[in-house]
Amino acid sequence: MAKHWADLQYEIYLNGMTGAVPRLPTDLTRLEELTEQRLGPGPVGYVAGSAGDGSTARANRDALRRRRIVPRILREVHERDLSVEVLGRALPAPLALAPVGVLSIVHPDAECAAARAAAAQGVPYILSSASSTPMEQVAEAMGDAERWFQLYWPKDPEVARSFLNRAKAAGFSALVVTLDTPMLGWRPRDLDRAYLPFLHGVGTANYFSDPAFRAGLAKPVQEDPNAAVMHFVGMFADPAKTWPDLAFLREHWDGPIVLKGILHPDDARAAADAGMDGVVVSNHGGRQVAGAIGAADALPRVVEAVGDRLTVLFDSGIRTGDDIFKALALGAQAVLVGRPYAYGLGLDGQAGVEHVIRCLLAEFDLTLALSGHATPATIGPADLIEESA
Repeated sequence: MAKHWADLQYEIYLNGMTGAVPRLPTDLTRLEELTEQRLGPGPVGYVAGSAGDGSTARANRDALRRRRIVPRILREVHERDLSVEVLGRALPAPLALAPVGVLSIVHPDAECAAARAAAAQGVPYILSSASSTPMEQVAEAMGDAERWFQLYWPKDPEVARSFLNRAKAAGFSALVVTLDTPMLGWRPRDLDRAYLPFLHGVGTANYFSDPAFRAGLAKPVQEDPNAAVMHFVGMFADPAKTWPDLAFLREHWDGPIVLKGILHPDDARAAADAGMDGVVVSNHGGRQVAGAIGAADALPRVVEAVGDRLTVLFDSGIRTGDDIFKALALGAQAVLVGRPYAYGLGLDGQAGVEHVIRCLLAEFDLTLALSGHATPATIGPADLIEESA
């Protein structure tokens, strides 16, 4: 019998009979406000902030809110199975934790706590290359659990090659290449506080521990940390890269490759033509281009363009279980969630991340059943209507 994630609600009610209530809200949209109250303004602004006036982040939420679910009744939904196959991997539900860097700014256990939470709940953890913890240490924390590696593609090809070799050796099975950040977007919440963790050597663990990176330093990192930081800044991203450069990744990575940051159907077609395995429809959570299209508005056109050629994943704006349902109805095969689990981590460590995963999937399970479905495979565009803007 498949696990019913929705049973979490009865667990909560039964615990309530002894006076126990959840440590964190079950309405995950409240986590940002709590995080604002409990953590410092610099870290909160870095995680919660967006490009420009925040219009793209708002567009992400609006694009999901405008889609309304049309429930169906008297369908057999007693036994449900949320499992899916993504990139050849069997997953218990259509959810993965998105890559979020520099997690030590919200909790000292950082990426290892988030990774352990993902492993405990059986969902993939996508480690950012800008993590506070070396990839090998995160892999050790996860045991044999499913993990993917996200690459910010550096200018130095030797560092890129070394990262890919290390990730493969550490058991990361898929490569997620973020392509919407060839330079940082205009982020007022960070700029107003002159807050950029990388300049303090935070989020650089994979680089400072990398032999190819260290080979480019005149002195060891510990002897001249400022020089190491500036070496990192000089290679972190490369706005000169173009589509033909993808051949380098295919040459040096023999597993699935997914391109993250796709919003235009022509770019999705180019990814398929380049031999990639998947795309993530994403605008980086609204952190890169102010005034950009909401990710859920871009999703249907990308699915129409390449849905039969590539795995299409989705992120940017997922906050609730019904958001997951809507993204799948629009054609995504699974979703990535970012900020909510970072807030959970900041508020309650590993337990906070597990709370976010379980609440999302419990609400999704209930939404699925109450809308007349027993499996994600039967969700489709007919389950939604779009309200006029």
